[in-house]
Amino acid sequence: MDYTIAAVDRALALLEAVADHPGTGLSELARLTGSTKSLAFRMASTLEARGYLLKDEETRGYTLGHKPLLLAEKMQHQLPLLRVANPVLDDLVARTRENVSLLVRDGLQSVCVGIRQSPQPIRLYAELGRQGPLHVGGGPKLLLAFAPEEVQAAVAAGPLERFTPETITDGERLRDVLERIRAQGYNVSHGDQDAGAFSIAAPVRDHLGRVIASLSVAGPQSRLTDDLERLYVRMLLNTAGEVSARLGWREAAA
Repeated sequence: MDYTIAAVDRALALLEAVADHPGTGLSELARLTGSTKSLAFRMASTLEARGYLLKDEETRGYTLGHKPLLLAEKMQHQLPLLRVANPVLDDLVARTRENVSLLVRDGLQSVCVGIRQSPQPIRLYAELGRQGPLHVGGGPKLLLAFAPEEVQAAVAAGPLERFTPETITDGERLRDVLERIRAQGYNVSHGDQDAGAFSIAAPVRDHLGRVIASLSVAGPQSRLTDDLERLYVRMLLNTAGEVSARLGWREAAA
């Protein structure tokens, strides 16, 4: 049975449209959400009154209000994954002095739900809530490797956007790489999303053993030696395993 409330669904679609297109006016929001301008106005006014949207009186465009930020802050304390992982992120950035990220999969995209920025002056760009494709990068590609077959098939069918000369844009080659990631249990990416950057990721599992997140370390390739790469792989596998254990996963005995 479908228990969806259409009005709530439309309002959330409008909220997401504003998040993706800040400063957008009513006519465009109506087009993006498939609503009439009158309905978009009523939804936007309701969300504005509740603090979810802000309206610029000069441009008449909408941006996110303060309420999503408050919800995000509460989520950090309520979501079991983040409650367990936040201290781990703090520890890893102190030990590696590189960016440390926690990613989850949302459909055919990855989403950064936890980030600790490198304290070094030269570092990669990273942002909480940032979305990205699944066929590039250490964490996203690991999430894809352990995603359901239909998700892997949809991504491999393309098109696969090229970000650098190292980006995999052939679906069959991507399938081979995903198989290798599953076999070794981690992923190391060199410059396939950001030229001159590395990203190493390990899987976080829930109590049923399903991969629900990736824990990764990323930084400039110029700082990564072979010894450091091996160290980061061991560090991430151990740490991601600890997070998984705290979420109830128990690795089967060999």
